[in-house]
Amino acid sequence: MTIAELLGEAQAAVAAARDLSELDAVRVKYLGKKGVLTTQLRELGRLPPEERPAAGKEINEAKVLLGDAIDARREELEARRIEAALGERALDVTLPGRNAEGGTIHPVTRSLRRIVAILGRAGFSVQTGPEVEDDYHNFTALNIPENHPARAMHDTFYLRPLAPAGTEAVAAEPPTGVAPGGLLLRTHTSPVQIRALEAHGAPIKLIAPGRVYRCDSDLTHTPMFTQVEGLAVGHDVSFANLKAVLYEFVAKFFERDVELRFRPSYFPFTEPSAEVDVRSESGRWLEILGCGMVHPNVLRNAGADPARFTGYAFGMGVERLTMLRYGVDDLRLFFDNDLRFLRQFA
Repeated sequence: MTIAELLGEAQAAVAAARDLSELDAVRVKYLGKKGVLTTQLRELGRLPPEERPAAGKEINEAKVLLGDAIDARREELEARRIEAALGERALDVTLPGRNAEGGTIHPVTRSLRRIVAILGRAGFSVQTGPEVEDDYHNFTALNIPENHPARAMHDTFYLRPLAPAGTEAVAAEPPTGVAPGGLLLRTHTSPVQIRALEAHGAPIKLIAPGRVYRCDSDLTHTPMFTQVEGLAVGHDVSFANLKAVLYEFVAKFFERDVELRFRPSYFPFTEPSAEVDVRSESGRWLEILGCGMVHPNVLRNAGADPARFTGYAFGMGVERLTMLRYGVDDLRLFFDNDLRFLRQFA
């Protein structure tokens, strides 16, 4: 075949290439190290000397023309490949952009911050303590007797001591649920009050926010919940002071005038003690917290002289207040992490 015929054959093969791999095969066949046109250049030596220049020029021109044809076809096939890929992943550039959703504060956290801010303006400092407590600070120092129901295993999460290395653990339960000197998950934040009095003495005015744990689960109770307890110890502190603080706190928390009812109750760590109810906008009385004057034994256990100091204490469940503030009827919703529920508080 003449050079012109080889070039025509190669150009036809380039035009017929359906993808980049077929096109590369054509390139190798004609322009590779052992390609047809490359071989023609090597065989120029067989021609008479006077014919070599013209033949060499014709072959080189054919190689350039074929190379240009391959480059053009490559661009065409590449454009088709990109177009096909975009077709498989169709992108409508006229659609509005997707904005990243900002996070929101959990309703319980929102209520907790509100409580801390209100009581902070009333002069209460924030104190924290361990969630894994000892029996003394959680019960004994708070005047809770050993036969009190709160100490029972069905009410309190006790922690079993670790067995020595190399021995089998023994899951012995303490008699009547009492674990003298043992550890447990705190059932209230009252131990923080004891520790603060031990560390700083009286007078003192504090709130203790944090998680607490009890063996309880239903529409209005969960095994873990958030509590805020308050304590004020000083000279001539009275029940009237306690009522004034609670009236002001509840009114600011619910952002309306409130009517409170103090019902006599019993707590081992306060005397006298009261449950506090608030009248809802529908007229129903709803329990919101417990309170009372600090029992002299509690002051004495924490190193404060009850002959010199008196004090009041109160405690509230943050989830309970959040339920009342936002009209939620199931406490467990706060822990389900259902975005449809949580977005209502954004």
